[in-house]
Formats: sequence, C-alpha cells, structure tokens
Amino acid sequence: MTEQQWKQLLDVVEGRSLNRIPVGFIVDSPWLPAWAGGSILDYYGSDEFWLETNLKAIRAFPEVLFLPGFWSEYGMCTEPSAFGAKCVWHANDLPFAEKVIETPEQMAALKKPDVRTDGLLPMMLGRLERLRPRIEAEGHAVRFAVARGPLNIASFLMGTTEFLMALSDTPDKVHAMLDTITDFLCDWIRLQKERIPSIEGVFLLDDIAGFLGEDDFVAFAKPCLKRSFGAIDSKVRFFHNDAGGLVCAPHLADIGVNLFNFSFSHEITMMQKLVGDKVALLGNLPPRDVLALGSPDVVRAATRAMLASVADQRRLLASVGGGMSPGTPTANIEAFLETVR
Repeated sequence: MTEQQWKQLLDVVEGRSLNRIPVGFIVDSPWLPAWAGGSILDYYGSDEFWLETNLKAIRAFPEVLFLPGFWSEYGMCTEPSAFGAKCVWHANDLPFAEKVIETPEQMAALKKPDVRTDGLLPMMLGRLERLRPRIEAEGHAVRFAVARGPLNIASFLMGTTEFLMALSDTPDKVHAMLDTITDFLCDWIRLQKERIPSIEGVFLLDDIAGFLGEDDFVAFAKPCLKRSFGAIDSKVRFFHNDAGGLVCAPHLADIGVNLFNFSFSHEITMMQKLVGDKVALLGNLPPRDVLALGSPDVVRAATRAMLASVADQRRLLASVGGGMSPGTPTANIEAFLETVR
C-alpha cells in the first residue's frame, strides 16, 4: 500500500468525504497464483514468485487498495502450524491443517506456542523482512499485522462441528483454550509490529464468530477479539467475517473494529445501521457468482445497483462481500473499477 493509499484508507475509516468511493479487495492465495499464471504451491514456496505475483497485481490495478497488501501467508495452515498441526499441501489447492485436539482435557491443556520459533510463523515473517526493501522500492509499505482470529484457529485445531458443540458441552475448557489462543495472537501481532515498524493496522479474519448466537458471541468471541485487536496501538482495525450471520455487527465498535468486510448476503444499508457511525464497510458485491463468474456487463449492472442503493457513501470501500474468489478474471475487475469511477 502506498502512502497515498494509506491516507485514503484512513480518510475512509474516519468518515471524511472523498471525491469518489475508493476500491479495495482482499487478495491472497486462493486468487493470486492462478491469476498470475503459477501454482499455489509455488506461491507459498518461492519468495520470488510470491513477490512478482503481488507486484503484478498492484501494477495491473494501481488504483485498488489491496488488503492487507503483500500478505505473507500459508492459507489456513499459518497459525495452526504453530500449535503442531500437520499441514497437507497440494500443487493447485489450498493446504489443510489436521486436527490436534480430540478431548476436552486437551483443550484445557493447550500450550501457547513461541511466535518467534514455532510452525510456519518464522517463514511468514522472514519473507516479509527479506523482501521488504524491494516492496518499499516500489513505493509500497507493509501496513498490517495479520492473523486468523481466535475462534477460527480453534476450529482448525479441533474441527468446526466439535468446537461449536463444545461451547455448550464444556464451556470452561473452551474458555481456557481461547484464552491461550488469544495470548498467542497478541504475541504474534506484537512481534509483527516489532519486526516491521511500518505496520499501523491489525487485520483479523474469523468466520466462525458469525456462526454463534448472541449469548455465545458475547461470552466467547467478543472478549477474545477485543483483546486481540488491542494488542498494539493501531489506526486501522480491520475485521473479516463473511459468514451469513449478523451477530457480530452491533458489537464491532465496542471491540475496537473500524473497518468491516462482511457477507454479500447482507445489504450495505442494513449493515450501516447495525454497525453505527464508527465502523467503515468493505463490500459488497457477490465475489463468486458476480465478480468471478458473471460477464463484464453483469458486473457493471450489479455494481451500479449496489452503489445506487447507498445514500451515505462515506466510510465505504467498494468491494466484494469476502475475499477475491478463485478464477476472477481481469476483465471483470476492470469492469468493476470503470463502474465505480
């Protein structure tokens, strides 16, 4: 992200009026490698391919705020690997982290990893440190500490169904596990900031929080998210939850979130009412069925309708309701940009 783009993002989260709505997209390994003509495994394994792929995107679409920007990641394996999860890799499919927790006793006994040494974390951070001079030479900076959220990590360590059932079956042990995971996340966010001083934002992704009811969200998710976002002093606290649930929206301002990416199932105007006037929104075109699979004309029509529905366009980044879907073509992205302009 360039300095001008960072200032533009700050203008959005602070509610300043702009000449036009900015465009932002969450991009990572599901979309970037194939779009750039390579494999997912090469994207994870090669510093050079990872860098050139990200540079290709920012050069092709210089007006887009790519979020978080130069995201060093290993799919859903990044954080679970630090807890000892076996990671299964494929050439052209996303990796998968196998479960490490089978019993309630293991939940309560979970040990906090060392973020400086454990799992894939040193490789993720090392890549950014090695390539940071070349990123900055292009006029960009690494702006966000990035992590999967506490409930998301828990679901990979023990399975989504098993985790959700444990909320009612063994709540004390869930709290103990989430406390450990949140301590780990705070360490991990602080280390990223320590090693890369240009970081001024926190980006957390946690779809599992959207699956909960109100009481469970307040009891289990809200305190962990609030503590994680507060790990460092940051100007942008960006939360991604594109589950088809609205439970988290009214709590975001209290958690400290000031930028929210949510499901395309929910209209922007509805979400504006739910989050209040302190949270900016990133959305909200369907990422797969419209931006990836629609024709450019379909994208133009859907984008016009989306923007026409929003009376107050402050605190809004035009985007999709989720991350960039695999297979999204250049022509459709260009159609989206043209229509917003």
